[in-house]
Amino acid sequence: MRKSLWLALLLVAATTVPAVAQEAEGGEAGPLTVDGGLVIWTLVVFGLLLLVLRRSAWPVLLSAVRERERRLEQQIAEAEQNRAEAAALLEQHKQLLAAAHAEAQELLTKAKAVAEKERAALLAKAREEYEQLLTRARKDIGEEREKALLELRREAVELTIAATSRLLEAKLDSEANRRLVTEYLATLEQRQ
Repeated sequence: MRKSLWLALLLVAATTVPAVAQEAEGGEAGPLTVDGGLVIWTLVVFGLLLLVLRRSAWPVLLSAVRERERRLEQQIAEAEQNRAEAAALLEQHKQLLAAAHAEAQELLTKAKAVAEKERAALLAKAREEYEQLLTRARKDIGEEREKALLELRREAVELTIAATSRLLEAKLDSEANRRLVTEYLATLEQRQ
């Protein structure tokens, strides 16, 4: 502040000296002519104004600037705190997400294991039922085959008896034998 005041006084003096010299020579007042008395009064009024402003306005301006500075620092501190909280929440969110992902993977692994056990059990049960059905079918087929063979033997015996009785009744020659065999075969085809 004092430097500015001295600089202003030096500037006024530098412009005043040539103007005063020109006035002393009796020259006409130009645009750069400076009235010495006016300069002194201007400096006195300027100094008084600076003194009054320094006593009344300067503390108010300084306190307003300091208050603004304090508020800016407070806002910066709050922003830093909010940023730190956001970073902590982000980290917590990442941890929760990783835990949920791990839990989901574990559940998926367990579900796959249970499904594999169920599949194996169902396959074993189906295989067992298949074997039972196959055994029962083979048994039924064997029984039916035996029944069919017995029936076929019985019919063969009956047909043989019938054919023998006809042969005994009829006189046998080659023509009669052929006819008898043909009739017998026709009778067999009709029964099937």
